[in-house]
Amino acid sequence: MRGSNQSSVSEFLLLGLSRQPQQQQQLLFLLFLIMYLATVLGNLLIILAIGTDSRLHTPMYFFLSNLSFVDVCFSSTTVPKVLAIHVLRNQAISFSGCLTQLYFLCVFADMDNFLLAVMAYDRYVAICHPLHYTTKMTHQLCVLMVAGSWVVSSMNALLHTLLMARLSFCADNIIPHFFCDTPPLLKLSCSDTHLNKLMILYVAGLLMITPFVCILVSYVLIACALLRVSSTRGRWKAFSTCSSHLAVVGLFYGTIISLYFNPFSSSSHSAGSDMAAAMMYTVVTPMLNPFIYSLRNKDMKGALRKVLTMKYLSIQKC
Repeated sequence: MRGSNQSSVSEFLLLGLSRQPQQQQQLLFLLFLIMYLATVLGNLLIILAIGTDSRLHTPMYFFLSNLSFVDVCFSSTTVPKVLAIHVLRNQAISFSGCLTQLYFLCVFADMDNFLLAVMAYDRYVAICHPLHYTTKMTHQLCVLMVAGSWVVSSMNALLHTLLMARLSFCADNIIPHFFCDTPPLLKLSCSDTHLNKLMILYVAGLLMITPFVCILVSYVLIACALLRVSSTRGRWKAFSTCSSHLAVVGLFYGTIISLYFNPFSSSSHSAGSDMAAAMMYTVVTPMLNPFIYSLRNKDMKGALRKVLTMKYLSIQKC
C-alpha cells in the first residue's frame, strides 16, 4: 500500500518514452528533437522578424512576439529533460527539480492563456472600433497587459507549487509521464490533497475560464460586427485577420480540455492519451504557432523573407 512506507521521496522517476518498445523510443526521441528544434527556430525567427521590421511594430505583433517567446520557454521546460533521459538513460528528477519544472509549466501555460485572450481583445478593437484603435491600444496599455499577465501567472504558479511542496510522497515515486504535471503528482501523494484540488478548481479554473470567456465574447462581438459589413470581400478580409488566432485558440484549448477535463481520465488506458494530449499543448502547439501565424500573413512572410535573406547574405560574406 502507498501509505505503508512513510520514508520521504527525494526524487521521482519519469517513465516518459521508456514505456514504449526500444524501436519506438528511437523514433519518438527523433520526433521530439525535430519538433523542439522547429519550435525554437520558428519562434525565434518570428521574434527576430517582428523586431527588425518597423511595419510590424504594432500591438498585434507585439503580442505575437511575446507569445513566441513564451512558446520557446514552454517547450524548453519539458523537451530537453525528455531528450536527456533518453540519451543519459537516467529517468530520475529530484523533488526540487520536479517542483521547479511544475512552476515554470504553470507560468508558461497561464501566459499562453492570457496572451491568447489579449490578442482576441486586440482583434475586437481593430475590427469593431477601427477609428479608435490607435487611441485604445496604446503601447503603454499593451505593456501593462503583458506585464500583468506575467505577474498573475507567476503568482498562480507559486501558489500551486507551494501547495505541492507541502505534500508528502511515500512509497510510490514513479510518474507515468514525460514531465512533472499536477494530476500525476497528486495521485502519488500520500497526504490529503483536498486543498490542492480546491485551489485547482477555484483559482486555476477561474484563471483558465476567464480568458476563455473573454475570447468567446470578443469573437461573438466580432461576428456581430462582420454581419453588418455589406461587402463580402470586406467581411472576408476582416475575418482573415482572425483566422490564425482562432486556429491557435482551437489547438490550445482543445488539448487542455481533453487533458484536464476528460471524463474518462480515470480509466486504465488514460495514461497514454494524457501523454499524447500533454505533448500536443507543450510541444506540438508551440511548434505549429509560427507556421499558423505566417502562413496567410503577407507582412509576416515578407519580414521572414527579409530576415532569411539578410542571414544568407551575411553567410555568403563570411
